[in-house]
Amino acid sequence: MTKFIFVTGGVLSSVGKGIVMASIGKMLQVRGFRVTAIKIDPYLNVDCGTMNPYQHGEIFVTEDGGEIDLDMGHYERFLDINLTKDQNITTGQIYWTVIDKERRGEYLGKCVQIVPHITDEIKRRIYAVAERNSLDVVLTEIGGTVGDIEGLPYLEAVRQIRVEKGYEKTLYVHVALVPILHVTGEEKTKPLQHSVNELRRIGIQPDIIVARCQRMIGSEAKAKIALFGTIPESAVFCSYDVETIYQVPLILDYQGMGEYICQRLGLERRKPDWSLWNGIVRSFLDASKKVRIAMCGKYTNLADSYISINEALKHAAAACGAKVQIDWIDSEGFERDPSNLKKLESYDGIIVPPGFGARGTEGKILAANYARERGLPFLGICFGFQMAVVAFARYICNLKDANSTENDPDTPHPILDLMPEQRGLEYKGGSMRLGAHEIIIKPKTLAYNLYGTEKILERHRHRWEVNPKYWQILEAHGMVLSGFSSDGRRVEIIEIPNHPFYLGVQFHPEFKSRPGKPEPAYKGFVEAAIRCNMGARKKNEKEIIK
Repeated sequence: MTKFIFVTGGVLSSVGKGIVMASIGKMLQVRGFRVTAIKIDPYLNVDCGTMNPYQHGEIFVTEDGGEIDLDMGHYERFLDINLTKDQNITTGQIYWTVIDKERRGEYLGKCVQIVPHITDEIKRRIYAVAERNSLDVVLTEIGGTVGDIEGLPYLEAVRQIRVEKGYEKTLYVHVALVPILHVTGEEKTKPLQHSVNELRRIGIQPDIIVARCQRMIGSEAKAKIALFGTIPESAVFCSYDVETIYQVPLILDYQGMGEYICQRLGLERRKPDWSLWNGIVRSFLDASKKVRIAMCGKYTNLADSYISINEALKHAAAACGAKVQIDWIDSEGFERDPSNLKKLESYDGIIVPPGFGARGTEGKILAANYARERGLPFLGICFGFQMAVVAFARYICNLKDANSTENDPDTPHPILDLMPEQRGLEYKGGSMRLGAHEIIIKPKTLAYNLYGTEKILERHRHRWEVNPKYWQILEAHGMVLSGFSSDGRRVEIIEIPNHPFYLGVQFHPEFKSRPGKPEPAYKGFVEAAIRCNMGARKKNEKEIIK
């Protein structure tokens, strides 16, 4: 009896389909319905693991090792569920499977075509998610925009699903931009109308239209959208700009969207319980303190490159009664002129985020060392963790030109080296150390104080590791290796004692952070940053009194 909701987008990508779909899931969830989410990405890559963040944004990692679309992170955070890699469907996966079946002779000599073979494989994967779980509703977002040639087989597949499952079990939601002209302040619905017409040309009539706008649309715009979209005005909603994305389910439900969806799909009419979610949202809105964090990376021109880190910081700050200001600082600027490091002094904490390749790494090493020297709270994540180890090796262990072999294959001191099982791999995609791995934490360490347990399960995405040949040297000079893989082969956590907060983690804690449930490493970091901020204020006050 599973129902299916499909979310499409028009006019331009990144219009907010993922947030709208996550919000729909939340509206159903607070009514007691069991939901899950699927993201369809029409690109030919098998997954997004080999893509540059500037091309795709952040690569989100699932518990089972999937390198998937960042929208899946929104679904996990909003719905507080763990998704699996087969819930991110790509064209590469679809064609790979169909061609493999053809080579095996499974089509019995038939001419293999987009319809029905490609569309059948798309439907099979959607249905498989529904059948594997006991669910009331499966939500599926189709990436890109209506009219993209890559997305046509998926739109045809979801058109067929309505034929197969029936009107009462399927719902089409279309999200499109309603821009506001700067000169006149007028809300223009024509772009949305064109995207709806394109959708209908393909054979899909939307049941619900969500206008994405800077502000709540007026009655005239709503009437136009309903008229030209061939739907009642009660099926038109608006996702407008809000202070925190976690308000979106509330503003849509206030407009009646949750009730409308339940009525349209014949779901039991239940009263929503927003009490917990309201409390979470209020923690973001009512925060009185402010903390400034410097993000020293190299993908600074696209905020989506670090979206899970940004959200994890916001979750942690809200839990501490604070709002976080995140400034993205290009680490290459430190390489060009090390005096630029002085600007970090105005921040309450420093993060060196993940990344790949040699570009900008010397700047990250300088930032990690500056945080150690100046007593600024520091959090290094994955590659940032590795660069913190390199910085310690150079400036404390006196290992000149120490480096990772990823950055300098000829370094005299390979503090970070390629994991043995990563050598000689033919395929790059899907071959890193991926997904959740158990970590053993040493008692009486900062890490243990943060997590409160000796065993944690965290998500990974890396090829290089701290070279075991240098563990003893690092420890002899004062670095604490406080977390190891369950087999003891890999360093997972490092810290520097007698420092306000200096922590490096090989894993990606941000992928497990949730609103109202901040990840411990981020919460500890933000708490330390707040203390740093308050300490600086008190120091300034004393100087003023003098």
